[in-house]
Amino acid sequence: MTPTPPAIDETESDEALMARLQDGDDAAVAELMVRWEVPVKAFLRRVGVTAADVEDVAQDTFVRLYQKRASYRRGAPLKAWLLTLAVNLGRSRLRWRWRRPETELDEVALDTTAGSEADGAQSTEQAERARAVRAAVQQLRRSWREVVVCVEYEGLSHAEAATVLGCSPKAVETRLRRAREALRASLASWLA
Repeated sequence: MTPTPPAIDETESDEALMARLQDGDDAAVAELMVRWEVPVKAFLRRVGVTAADVEDVAQDTFVRLYQKRASYRRGAPLKAWLLTLAVNLGRSRLRWRWRRPETELDEVALDTTAGSEADGAQSTEQAERARAVRAAVQQLRRSWREVVVCVEYEGLSHAEAATVLGCSPKAVETRLRRAREALRASLASWLA
C-alpha cells in the first residue's frame, strides 16, 4: 500500500511555505505556484509583458523562486520578493524583444486588456471608463506604469514598491506623482 502524501494546509502562510522550501521541502513550491500563478501573470500583463510572453515569464519566475530560495529573507513578505523576481524577468524579456529586428512592433505592443475583470452586470459606461483607464496606464512610460501597477493594483507600500522596482521610496513617490498627473491629463474627459 502506497502512503498518501500529507494534505496541504491551505491556512499556511506564504512565508511558512518559503521556510519549508528553504528547509528542503521542495513540495512547498507547488503550493506557492498554485497560490501565485494567476496574480503573477496579471502583474506581468499590467507592467507591459506581451500576452505571448506572460506564460514563459511566469514560469521563469517560479523557476527563479526555486533557484534563489536561499536568498529569501525568512519572515519577509513573499509578495514583494516574488514580484521583484517577476518584474526583473519581465524587463529582461521586453529588452530581448526590442533587440530583435525581426519582431514587429505590434507584437510587442502593450496588452491593454490586462487585468480586465469586467463583470457582466457592469454598466457600459463603467466598462468604457475601465478600458480608458487601462489604456491610459498602458500609455505611461514604463517606469511610471510599473509604479502605478505596484502601488495601485498590487497595493504595495512605497517601500515595498521600491524594493520590487529597485529604486528608492522617494523615486516611487516622484514617479507615482508624475504618473497620476499624466493620467489626470489623459483622462480629463472622464473626470469632468
